[in-house]
Parts: sequence; C-alpha cells; structure tokens
Amino acid sequence: MNKEQLLYKWLEEEKNSQIKGWDFSHIYGKYEEEDDLPWDFYEIVKKYLSHDMKLLDMETGGGEFLLSLEHPKHLISAIEGYKPNVEYCKDVLLPLGIDFKEADGLDKLPFEDKQFDIVTNKHGDYRITELKRVLKNGGLFLTQQVGAQNDRELVELLLSKKAICPFPNQYLNIKKKELEDNHFEILESGEVYRPIKFYDVGALIWFAKIIEWEFVGFSVKSCLENLYKAQEILEKNGVIEGRIHRFYIVARKN
Repeated sequence: MNKEQLLYKWLEEEKNSQIKGWDFSHIYGKYEEEDDLPWDFYEIVKKYLSHDMKLLDMETGGGEFLLSLEHPKHLISAIEGYKPNVEYCKDVLLPLGIDFKEADGLDKLPFEDKQFDIVTNKHGDYRITELKRVLKNGGLFLTQQVGAQNDRELVELLLSKKAICPFPNQYLNIKKKELEDNHFEILESGEVYRPIKFYDVGALIWFAKIIEWEFVGFSVKSCLENLYKAQEILEKNGVIEGRIHRFYIVARKN
C-alpha cells in the first residue's frame, strides 16, 4: 500500500476503536501478548476462593474474569467505573443476581464495612484504605496489576521517548510495601516482563485508542509520521515488538 492507502486504512481502524466489556477479538490474529506469564491468576484465585466466601470483584470490565470463576452468584458483588462498560455490566451481571454497582476502584466503595471475605482486582485501581474497610478481619486481597513499564516501547514509538509514564508507582516492591504498611501480610507475589507483538499497524492503532490511558493524546493524524516509521519496522522485521509488565500480589488483612 502507498501512504494514502495506509492513511485511509488507519483512519478506519481509529474510527472502529470501540469495545464492549474487555473483548479484543477485533485484533485477534494480528497481535499476541501475555500467553506465557509464569503464573495463572485464575488458578491463584481458585486456590484461595472457597464456595462460601463473599466476593467483591473490583473494576470487573465486562465481568469476563469474574464469571469464569463460577462462584455462587448471590455471594458476588462487582464494581466497574469505565463508562463504556457500565451499561454492559448492568445488562449482563444484574440479571444473574450479581450485586453490581457503578464505581471506580479509587472511589469510596459502595459497600458496608467488613462485608467481604475476598476481594479480587485484575488490572484495576484500588485504595488500600477502602480495601481495609470492606474486608473482614483475615480477609484476602488478590490482584494482578499492569506495571509502570507496560507497552512503553510502543508508546514511545507512536508518541515519543518523552511521553509521560502515567502510572510511575506501578512496581511490585512499591505496592507490596504499601500493603505491608497498612497491616496486610503478603502471602505470595511475582513480577515479570513479557513480549507483546503486533503484525499489523492498524491493530496497533486500534489498541492504542482503546488503551487511551497509556497512549495519552494519540491519534492517527497527530502521530502519522511515527505510524509510517512503525510500518517500515513491520515491513523490515515482520513484527512490531514491545513488552508487557505484570505483577501479582496475594495479601491478607491482619
């Protein structure tokens, strides 16, 4: 394709950058990530989650991970604050009998004190003071987080090497210390960097528009010259590569 054809294609991808829940099927086959983490967060949660526990899933997305746990619905609460997902969660989760409420992880949680046996949080915000408040004594907090260095190579490729790092404290050692300072006991944890690969610049554009909190200010037209550079890398190497940054923590409230 010449540059005009590429621009037309890329503008179409930008226009189509919408999502329901956390469904990345639009770019399946055009990118790869996170297939080889040394832990399985689902298995970690299942190890600690017993059938009678009252569960809160924070920033549940579209409820995909939560529903995969197959926990009794009357014992589940969930929150989601990302506006495109809130109505979707209402349509999907409420009819199942799940106590879904619109809230962000950094908000005051809309639940009573010491209500939950276990709180799960996959890739969402949280406030430790609120975790302490809603967890029962001895309650568990299990989280998998996106680290500060996530997708940085891709951000710098599309924006610049001076692009802001929006979450500079997202490192395992910092988050563990925060929990420990607030009387949580760390039961297990881990941190890792793994490749993320794109085989199509259009897929990278769609991704950057969806993950707008990482690719701050990105648009096709404002970053066009860098997109052409990305296309050159793709044509030369057959792939555009970056790294994901993940960590997880299991902690008990003392």
